[in-house]
Amino acid sequence: MAAVTELGYLGLNATDLDAWKVYATQCVGLEVLNEGEGDRFYLRMDHWHHRLVVHESAEDDLAYMGWRVADAAAFDAMARQLDDAGLEFQVASDAEAAERRVLGMLHLQSPGDIRNEVFFGAHVLTRQPFHPGRPLFGRFVTGDQGLGHCILREDDVPAAAAFYGALGLNGGVEYRLPMPDGNVAELYFMHCNDRQHSIAYGAGPQAKRINHLMLEYTELDDLGLAHDIIRGRGIDVALQLGKHSNDQALTFYSATPSGWLMELGWGARKALAQQEYYGGDIFGHKPETGGYGLDIEL
Repeated sequence: MAAVTELGYLGLNATDLDAWKVYATQCVGLEVLNEGEGDRFYLRMDHWHHRLVVHESAEDDLAYMGWRVADAAAFDAMARQLDDAGLEFQVASDAEAAERRVLGMLHLQSPGDIRNEVFFGAHVLTRQPFHPGRPLFGRFVTGDQGLGHCILREDDVPAAAAFYGALGLNGGVEYRLPMPDGNVAELYFMHCNDRQHSIAYGAGPQAKRINHLMLEYTELDDLGLAHDIIRGRGIDVALQLGKHSNDQALTFYSATPSGWLMELGWGARKALAQQEYYGGDIFGHKPETGGYGLDIEL
């Protein structure tokens, strides 16, 4: 079976590019790369040309997500697999692939109307080392784990599981959380490599296509500094510092300039070989500021 190997890049639509530059560099530690295009800039977190693209837009939301396959042969196999599964997709033109800084790309819509791109041949800047936007003790966890993970708006969970399963991701329900109305929220997580999960959904109605993006530091001190900087700037914190049960990462969730959440973390374990589920987190993650789609007790 053809399978994607990592979540390689994200495209973000934003109304305030200047605010994003400040937040990404001074709070998170990403590097801005400006190619003079005017309506966008790039954010680096390792040796790739970029992992995030911030596009000037009238909306503040996820624009697209890019899934990597190994090479041209794997790309062709994925196209055949999607066709066999009855999923409609379009192969990008050479110009569209070049815009993404990849050698080849196709795209298709998820059940939640999220643009998913499958690509091969990412542009790597071997002569341009990554320089963080603020001093870091370490680096970001990327490599064969991809850029991080994100929680998406996919209201039809079985349809989403089938769609992302056709891309080669695996997973299932990992949290069953009792809700105030007596219902139980079941959060569905999927992975494609050693990262415990690359996407998740099932958290209930969401205003945006993306609820949050998680980036992980290699050093605990970088998470601590990010926490102090964000607190010092009075940026909303939706969930306080805590430790998840599934990936066991120490994290907190704060507001981006686009009104969705950035989860910054450290210390995640790798994906398990067999499924487990949990009724809550190990400690912390208490709700602090509402209105960001995570007004639940973890």
